[in-house]
Amino acid sequence: MFSLMEIVLKSTGTAFNPIQINWIRFSIGGIVLLPFAIQSLRIQGIMLRWSDFKLFALTGFMCLVVSMTLFQLAIVYDQASTVAVVFSSNPVFALIFSYIILHERLGRANLIAVILSIIGLLVIVNPTHLNNPLGLMLAITSALTFGLYSIISRYGSIKRGFNGIAMTCFTFIVGSIELYVIIMITKIHVVANWMNQISWLRQFSNIPLLTNVNGHFFWTLFFIGVCVTGGGFAFYFLAMERSNVSTASLVFFIKPGLAPILAALLIGDKIAMTTIVGIVIIIAGSIVTFMGNKRRETGGPMKEKLN
Repeated sequence: MFSLMEIVLKSTGTAFNPIQINWIRFSIGGIVLLPFAIQSLRIQGIMLRWSDFKLFALTGFMCLVVSMTLFQLAIVYDQASTVAVVFSSNPVFALIFSYIILHERLGRANLIAVILSIIGLLVIVNPTHLNNPLGLMLAITSALTFGLYSIISRYGSIKRGFNGIAMTCFTFIVGSIELYVIIMITKIHVVANWMNQISWLRQFSNIPLLTNVNGHFFWTLFFIGVCVTGGGFAFYFLAMERSNVSTASLVFFIKPGLAPILAALLIGDKIAMTTIVGIVIIIAGSIVTFMGNKRRETGGPMKEKLN
């Protein structure tokens, strides 16, 4: 599902405004996750406090308003396959931010993964021959800010004891409310006129809310809202609860290889040789991360000796 997301979003063309489609998909996703989140809070015996909504406001802003808006714009300006691969590098940025913010030690495997992923990104971006610098910069910034959101979310989860489903659900709901407020502000006559006078702001003027939300796009909206944003995240956290972090994180390892192939088959995206090489390097970095996490979870050689 995650590997098909950029392809489905790209196929909608200009039918939806980037912020509009964010509001729709995360509103639906938040509603889909809500029963699971309420159940998890009951099991944990946690009651939501007003101060928690400050945390959700921050994570919602970083995830939906900043990262996902940049993500949607990247899909508009660049190939779906490229955006999918670049965005899949967000765990690398999360590792860096975890070191800076949470002061977590970077293990040897994680450090190697960071270096390989950066090399892979540089091969894909190819700074000496930038054909689409805007799209690539939007995708990289989206991945970077999503990595930052992940660490802020993790910090909040540790501090308040929320599990992944609860944290994600309320992030989506509060972030959707923030997006709704932004959309309403762009409809104010004075604000809309001011935005129309600035070329790069025109697409954010008078953002539609329910335009093209009809039977023609029903299955598209159902897929990105229910299947990907709601179901995808639910399956991700359920996999983490029923197995371990390494198994659940396979989603980020499979996507860089699978998404470009699906994009080529379904919407005719052309895969450049540099992109293929970059994908292989990023997947290699992901495998190193996976093996490192697996080794840490099983206790490494020392645990094997003790057993």
